[in-house]
Amino acid sequence: MKTLAGALFFCLSLVPLGAQIFEQILVRVNGDIITKTEFEQRQVAELRNRPELGNLSPTSPELRKAVVEITPDLILAAVDELLLVQRGRELGWAIGDEQFNTWLVGFKKQNNLDDDAMFQAALKQEGMTMADLRRNIEKAMLVSNVQRAEVNDKIGVTEEEAKAYYAEHAQELTTPSEVTLREILIEVPTTEKGVNVAQDDEAKARAEGLRARLLAGEPFARLAADFSTAPSRANGGLIGPLRQDELAPAFQKVLEPMKGGDITEPIRTTRGYQLLKLESRTETRVRSFADARGAIGDRVAETKRQGELMKYLERLRSQATVTWRNDELKRAYDQALAKRQAAAPDTPAP
Repeated sequence: MKTLAGALFFCLSLVPLGAQIFEQILVRVNGDIITKTEFEQRQVAELRNRPELGNLSPTSPELRKAVVEITPDLILAAVDELLLVQRGRELGWAIGDEQFNTWLVGFKKQNNLDDDAMFQAALKQEGMTMADLRRNIEKAMLVSNVQRAEVNDKIGVTEEEAKAYYAEHAQELTTPSEVTLREILIEVPTTEKGVNVAQDDEAKARAEGLRARLLAGEPFARLAADFSTAPSRANGGLIGPLRQDELAPAFQKVLEPMKGGDITEPIRTTRGYQLLKLESRTETRVRSFADARGAIGDRVAETKRQGELMKYLERLRSQATVTWRNDELKRAYDQALAKRQAAAPDTPAP
């Protein structure tokens, strides 16, 4: 990742954000600032999530295009975060030494960084100091606390809202039909010249013989273990449960008339001849409102939370003084904000 990070930092200097990109301060929000270095770190972190960019050169058009694409949403998110952090500070919240140290112990343990030298090396690799780490953790804590106290804790889902959602989305709240099968595969050898007809006939005859033995009462699991070439032989040929609606249409057609215990005729597949036994089938079932009430509440609450959070951010934004030092970046910010407001037309404009 060091190579990618270096390439991205070089590329960021080439992004057409105007000459002012070289100024250290990009935007000031109520007296706090977002610097060029801080924003580039956000861009690098985001681009690291796209492994297809790892082998591109710093001057690659694809890399520069990716930077331009992610910039609007990133700068909007950066300003949002700063507004929430400022609100948290207004409410008197901060991370204390004991709280940070407790978090740090857990973080080191989770990442196998108990050795202090290893931990310091990891910080250095990320270009961070302990002070940087603490600031980042405090920001995350403030953002989380503000969202919880000012938005999440004020959201409730009434019974009427839950019932309305259920009426509209009942088909999404279903338990799909599933099938559990057993299989035996008799493989047909293939060569560059294709399939030998005699070998194909032999494999089919073996499959038919095995089916006769199964119909006579021999255990499917034992014959699968003894004769199948499919990986499932290790489990007595057992496969599933499988969602029936996710199976290939031709496969669904074969299974549709079958009842529990039925065994198919030999089916020619690309690998050979397959025998299938239907072990069990569960029918599609629409969940009752009472059964789905918890899931419905979570879904409705999350939708409301997103909407209320956007409204809350707009209120903070309308009360803030935002001074831009980079016109290109401001246009990117305005683009992302307009897109958000168009997706939530009930959100008041700042």
